[in-house]
Amino acid sequence: MAYKPKAGDVMSTPNVIPMADIMLVLLIIFMVVTPMLQKGISVDMARVQNPIDMADADKEDAIVVAITRSGDIFLGTTKTPKDQVTSIVRDRLANRPNKTVFVRSDARAKYGDVVSVVDEVRAAGVDQLGLLTERLQEKRATPPPPPQ
Repeated sequence: MAYKPKAGDVMSTPNVIPMADIMLVLLIIFMVVTPMLQKGISVDMARVQNPIDMADADKEDAIVVAITRSGDIFLGTTKTPKDQVTSIVRDRLANRPNKTVFVRSDARAKYGDVVSVVDEVRAAGVDQLGLLTERLQEKRATPPPPPQ
């Protein structure tokens, strides 16, 4: 006679442990990938109290010029010499009705470097120039100490 294994009892509740494991793995993947989705070069932008939201800066075809702390200039992710910024921006704006360029500058970049890049961008025929900043985190008031 052949051995036939007996089937276990039928479980009436679903086994959620594998689903929880999958969800945790997906969460970790999204946490790792999300910072990499940022367009352009990462700079520590200046923090201001009353920024103006510029939704057009997040668009896929937005022209963003980044200036790093060391004075390097990037158009998107491409490092660009300062003397070529005007011609490249002019070429990218050629067939656009909206001639807006956004500048992302590191908070510790030299003021002269930022002004010279803004001047180069203006020379390309830009109608509007947006300076991108971050919102300043308000410090919460500390509660008074309890009476003693």
